[in-house]
Amino acid sequence: MSTALAHALNTGLRDSMESDEKVLLIGEDIGELGGVFRVTDGLAKDFGEDRVVTSPLGEAGIVGSAIGLAMAGYRPVCEIQFDGFVFPAMNQITTQLAKYRHRSEGAVTLPVVIRVPVGGGIGAIEHHSESPEAYFAHTPGLRVLCPSSAQDAYDLLGQAIACNDPVIFLEPKRSYWAKGELDTTATPLPMDQARIVRPGDDLTLVTYGALVPTAVEVAAAAAEEGRSIEVIDLRSLSPIDDATIVASVERTGRLVVAHEASQTAGLGSEVAARVQDQAFYALEAPIIRVTGYDTPYPASRLEHDWLPSLDRILDAVDRSFTY
Repeated sequence: MSTALAHALNTGLRDSMESDEKVLLIGEDIGELGGVFRVTDGLAKDFGEDRVVTSPLGEAGIVGSAIGLAMAGYRPVCEIQFDGFVFPAMNQITTQLAKYRHRSEGAVTLPVVIRVPVGGGIGAIEHHSESPEAYFAHTPGLRVLCPSSAQDAYDLLGQAIACNDPVIFLEPKRSYWAKGELDTTATPLPMDQARIVRPGDDLTLVTYGALVPTAVEVAAAAAEEGRSIEVIDLRSLSPIDDATIVASVERTGRLVVAHEASQTAGLGSEVAARVQDQAFYALEAPIIRVTGYDTPYPASRLEHDWLPSLDRILDAVDRSFTY
C-alpha cells in the first residue's frame, strides 16, 4: 500500500492507541484540527479528548505534564508544533526526562515520546526550520529517532511508543507528503539499527531524514559514471549503529556524511570520529561532511542554497576519489 509519511504516522498512532489504552497524545492543536501537519487527524474524534489532549500554548507545560503522566503509568506522546519551539521545553527534556531513570536507579521509567517536525525545505518563516538533533543526541538518557520513509515512520513510531526509554522522534517535515510503500504487518528492523538503502562497493554515503532520497539520487547519478555508492540511513541518531557503518566503510574505503544541520559538532562529526577510530586503516581518503552552514537558518528564499543538495553531495563524492 502506497501512503504518505504523515499518514503512516497517523496509522502508527492509531494502532498504538488501540492496542494500549495507556497511550495518550498531548500537544497544541492536535484535537479537532489534527495538528499543523494533520498527523493526528481524526484521532480526537475516535478516541476522545481525554486521550487526545489539546494543550495550551506552552511547550514546557506539555513535556512537564507528560513526565507526570508517565510517572503515573501512562505512555504519553507529545507533539511539538515546530522544531524551533522545542527549546522552551529543554529544561524538562534534558534535566528531568533524560535523567529520571538514572536518578531513581532504574526504579522509575519514563516512556515519553516527543514528536518534533524538523528541517527545512518548505519555505517556512523564522524558527520553523531548525535541526536540533545534536542537542538531544548529546544528552545521555534519550533515544533519538528519525524516519525517512512511510514504512520507517510507522515502524519506528510504534517501537518508540512501546519503549520504556524517553524518545525524541524527529519527523522531516518536507517528507510528510512523500509517498512510499507501507506494510503494517511487516516485521520491523530493530529500532537502533541503520538501514542500507542502496548497496554499493566504492564509497559509503551516510545520512538520515529528508536527505535520504537525495542520497539515493546521488548514488544513481554516480552510477552513470561507473561509481557504486552505498547509501546508509541512520534511522537512530542515538544510539548510532556503528557496526553497519564501519562494516560498509571497511568494504568501500571511503565515507561521505550528509545532514541538514550545521556542521560544527553535528552528527556528521560523531560518525566521522567513530569511523576514524574503528576503521582508520580501511580509509583510502579523508572523511568528508556535507551539511548546512554554520549560520542561523536563512530566509526561505535562500534555504535551497543553504541545504545540502544533490550537486553539493556529488561534489563531495568526486573529491573523495581525487585522493
